[in-house]
Amino acid sequence: MASQTSPDPLALPAHVSRGGAQLWAAIALGGAIGTLARFGLAEALSSAAGNWHWATLIANVFGAGALGVIVVLLPNPAANPSRLRAMLATGVCGGLTTFSTMQRELLAMIDRGEAGMAITYAAVSVVAGLAAVLIAVRLSRRIKGQR
Repeated sequence: MASQTSPDPLALPAHVSRGGAQLWAAIALGGAIGTLARFGLAEALSSAAGNWHWATLIANVFGAGALGVIVVLLPNPAANPSRLRAMLATGVCGGLTTFSTMQRELLAMIDRGEAGMAITYAAVSVVAGLAAVLIAVRLSRRIKGQR
C-alpha cells in the first residue's frame, strides 16, 4: 500500500497563489482603506466608558451588508480570482469590520459590571450583522435577476 502525502496545512490555497502579487496588492490596498475608514468612524463617534460603542457596531453592520452585496454582484471564478472583489471583500470589509474590537469592548463592559449591556451589545451586533448581510444578499440577487 503506497502512502499518500498529505497536503501542507500551511500552504496557500491554490486560488491565492494564482492571484499573484496583484491580488495581494489589491487586498492590501483595500485593507488600508477599510482600516482607515474604521479609524475615522471611531474618531468621529468616540464613546466614553459606559456608553454604547456605536462606531464598532456601525462598522460591523455596514461591513456585513457590503460583503453581502459584493459576493452576489462581483463574480469570483476560482480559476481567475477577481482583484476588485478581493480588494473590496477581503480588503475593505476585512479592514472595516472588527470582531476583536467588539470582544475588547464586551470585556470592558463586563469588567465594569455592565453584563446586561454587554449581552445586549453582543446580541444586537450579531442580529444586526446577520440582518444586514441577509437583506443585502436578497436585494443584490433581485438586482442581478436571481432568486
